[in-house]
Amino acid sequence: MRRLLVLAYFYPPLAGGGVHRVLSFTRHLPAHGWACTVVCAGPHDYWVRDESLLGQVPEGTEVIRVTGGSALASLLRLGRVAGVGGRRSTAGFSVLRTLSDLVLLPDSYVGWSRRAAHALSERLAAGGVDAVLGSSPPDSVHLAAGRVARSYGVPWVADFRDPWIGSHFRRPPTPWHAARQRALESGVLAGADLVLAASRTHHDELAARVTDRPRRLRFLPNGFEPAPAPVATAGALDVFRVVFTGTLSLMEDAGTLLEAVHDVLVAEPALRDRLRVTLAGPHDDAWPQRASALGLDGVVEWPGPLAHAATRQLQASADVLLLWKPRGEGYRTMVPGKTYEYLDTGRPVVALLREGDEAADLVRRAGGTRLAPGDRAALADELRTRLHRHAAEGRAPDARPAWLDERRRDVLAGTLARELDALVTGGGK
Repeated sequence: MRRLLVLAYFYPPLAGGGVHRVLSFTRHLPAHGWACTVVCAGPHDYWVRDESLLGQVPEGTEVIRVTGGSALASLLRLGRVAGVGGRRSTAGFSVLRTLSDLVLLPDSYVGWSRRAAHALSERLAAGGVDAVLGSSPPDSVHLAAGRVARSYGVPWVADFRDPWIGSHFRRPPTPWHAARQRALESGVLAGADLVLAASRTHHDELAARVTDRPRRLRFLPNGFEPAPAPVATAGALDVFRVVFTGTLSLMEDAGTLLEAVHDVLVAEPALRDRLRVTLAGPHDDAWPQRASALGLDGVVEWPGPLAHAATRQLQASADVLLLWKPRGEGYRTMVPGKTYEYLDTGRPVVALLREGDEAADLVRRAGGTRLAPGDRAALADELRTRLHRHAAEGRAPDARPAWLDERRRDVLAGTLARELDALVTGGGK
């Protein structure tokens, strides 16, 4: 059995969308001949946790936790950003982002990544490691993983769940910062033995960059774990359920939804008793306040972060699932991990995404609907139409696309294992 040493900040009991890709590696790679060691953050170093995910970590997985060291972990310990019931103060995170963009490169986790590099080095020195994989965000893990892997002469894999944040998702504060972020990213792309991109769009963008093109580049989507059998909900047929799951921070279209629901109820107040909207996940404290101001108390609920199994059950109970992501050109290459989970339920999906967006194309391929981001009127019309159809015809039948099975995480782990095998036998050079 070969061994993969993984450097990733997010791993159970931390939660959020960034956890599940690496967790799936550790769950499924052993069946393909690769045991896993994970160097990750401490159990309280993020503001979203899910203790139930610990039960999905295979018994044979070696986990090395490096506590503290990131700006976020420091603020959490000071009680400056922690929230209640999945809420967080927008002020604390805004200050953190502004300061980190100015003084911490490539990101506010760079202090943790340096400390984690020491743990990575110690584990490599102990022997029995055949390859090192760093998974981002945060991007600083690539700097640490690459430096240590090179010093020990083992293959290095750079896994991008999302593109380089400082170059794509945030505007660097000065031209110097922009150049430095680009240089750091280019160094990782040129130095890694294998680069993995979680979206086809990101893969194609990297492939087009001739000067710093990685020696070996592969598209490896986030994929999904098959959903558990849905649990029937008493009284579900009497209510039309609109569901969004996932992080709500920086999501402008959460506001589009609230405004659209408000418009539906103003036009047809009788629908109020039949419409329920659930936005499940960590959220900034401003969103519930905005819902209340729009008169949506009793219609819109904010349960906060749920255990992952409960989230999957909620998705399966929906009459329509809503998908969106942060706006802006930098997010063009992002495919939210929940996209595959949504499609796996077979429930109707409405995506507020731009034309040509990769996630939007997946939704439409599965029979879902795309609307323009921010189009309040179109979303209100869509919800009203679906509400009346639900009243006349009942719950829409499930329609899970058969092609989705190629994106199961156990299948994708086999693809990754073959790439790793090629690296260690010399076929990947």
